[in-house]
Amino acid sequence: MRNALLLAVFACAGAAHASEDIADKYPNSLLYNKPVEVIPGVFSAIGATAPPTYENSGHNNNLSFIITGDGVVVVNGGAAYSLAKALHDEIRAITDQPVKLVFNENGQGHAVLGNNYWTEQGIPVVAHQEAADVVEEYGGSILEGMKRYNRDKAEGTKVQGPTVTFEDEYIVDMGDFHIEARYLGPAHSPGDIVIWLPEQSLVIAGDMAFHERMLPIFEDTYTADWLETWDTEFEALGATYVIPGHGHPTNMDQVRRYTKGYLEYLRGEVGELIENGGGLAEAYYVDQSPYANLDTFEELATKNAGRVFEQMEFE
Repeated sequence: MRNALLLAVFACAGAAHASEDIADKYPNSLLYNKPVEVIPGVFSAIGATAPPTYENSGHNNNLSFIITGDGVVVVNGGAAYSLAKALHDEIRAITDQPVKLVFNENGQGHAVLGNNYWTEQGIPVVAHQEAADVVEEYGGSILEGMKRYNRDKAEGTKVQGPTVTFEDEYIVDMGDFHIEARYLGPAHSPGDIVIWLPEQSLVIAGDMAFHERMLPIFEDTYTADWLETWDTEFEALGATYVIPGHGHPTNMDQVRRYTKGYLEYLRGEVGELIENGGGLAEAYYVDQSPYANLDTFEELATKNAGRVFEQMEFE
């Protein structure tokens, strides 16, 4: 009954999120939100559905953790040393169990820049090999970008890649939880993984799935591949509960609407433009109004359309 109620609440969470990214919602911590228990033993500190800023301390993604009964598994290193420490402080306030493992959902700054805090504690950090490659090649510039907005909050942060990498899956049995870190295929960015809890039917989806905010399409985001991964692998999980990379915990219907649905819609609009002989300049103005309610729409919609056009004209 409790889980059914939670699911109903999370499914409707998008209705009241519009002003969430305006101010810090947990002023006693660098975290944007205090961690909430999604299902028994699984917690998430929900980040701002906005770009990273000094005000949100770079906490604009979801920082999750699993209290297994024999230790804690953390999902995402955090955007800075100080933010990782703030998350650890919250974990310690909930449980005496030690953190034993950290996963990076990909190689983006908000997933990896807190890694050196965790490795200082002697905790292994696990990620996909492609995410590790991103940190190795671009870690310095990712760190400098974080320092520009986070200023004094960046203190102590150093580039630290994952200490353990994998290609397809990394399975952990700890306490009461069977935990599967899986690389399902190309998605939002190189090395995107999901953390699948089959016995709980919950997936910590990382940037495979977005909710309540518009997803960004990067230069290395291949939307056709992302859709194929979604259809062939992500849907096959049959998850009841989804903790997305961004936005409140919810269900498959919601993340399907705002991730797969948006990608298909935008590709459809751009495809029609191409068929009618339109060019890149016109692509920026394709109608994306059905998704105008999403946070970061103003920042991302036109960029997304341009990148999809550049991909599709050569498909």
